[in-house]
Amino acid sequence: MKNIISKLTVIISVLLLATACDEDSYYYYDNDPPSPPTNIISITGDNRVDLAWDHSRESDVAGYNVYFSFDFNGTYELIGHTEDNYFIDFGAQNGETYYYAVTSYDFNSNESELSYDVVYDTPRPEGFNQAIFDFRRYPNTSGYSFDDYIVVSFDDIETDFFFENYDGVFYLNVWDDTDIQDVGSTQDIYDVTVAPVSGYVPLIEGDNVKYVEAIPGHTYVVWTWDNHFAKIRIARITSERVVFDWAYQLIEGEIELKRSVKNENRPFDSKSVNINSR
Repeated sequence: MKNIISKLTVIISVLLLATACDEDSYYYYDNDPPSPPTNIISITGDNRVDLAWDHSRESDVAGYNVYFSFDFNGTYELIGHTEDNYFIDFGAQNGETYYYAVTSYDFNSNESELSYDVVYDTPRPEGFNQAIFDFRRYPNTSGYSFDDYIVVSFDDIETDFFFENYDGVFYLNVWDDTDIQDVGSTQDIYDVTVAPVSGYVPLIEGDNVKYVEAIPGHTYVVWTWDNHFAKIRIARITSERVVFDWAYQLIEGEIELKRSVKNENRPFDSKSVNINSR
């Protein structure tokens, strides 16, 4: 009888231990936040900024929160969330610089630190299928003003560039206080990401105009007289007009025209949650 009782005691002890282990497993709660997203990029748009990053490889990641600030060292405010690795900030305004950060969160609502990549962007206006005409035949509609987004005469004080058909050879012209260069063949206006700071067409002695040959499918960068950068992509040319797409940076001296990729590290984790901040 004593042996039977001892065996029963052992069996009961084992069962109680197993039950306790099961209860511990059942009530386990994950308090560990996931890792922050990596390789964040931004794409400059017209009153918008597109953001993308690498998908998290952690199985418990449920989605991502996106934050912005007007200053790198400022407070980051929540502007939205997504289950994908892509987000569009439709609240961004042209001419305003925004700093972005992204966090990951899991199914238990644990949120990571802010992403470490330094990503900022300045949206700028753009236009498509704009036409101007040969200044020799149609002088009043031969130029374009980026600052006003309008067609002007070739000799208007606001003209940034104008079109010319010179004996069947086509040119984009700028006045001597402005610079222009052909940056080559492109698939679309978005292929050129930043404006170069050198390589512009020199002024020929005795001239007051700089010019480059206008070629369909090529993109040109203009450095305006008041230190703004723009790009033009020629869609097509006829004997009397050129049709082009364009983008223009409103911030003086800002060379960014499309994509922003920064690899510096964010040295802090500062954010507040305010989805109605704009």
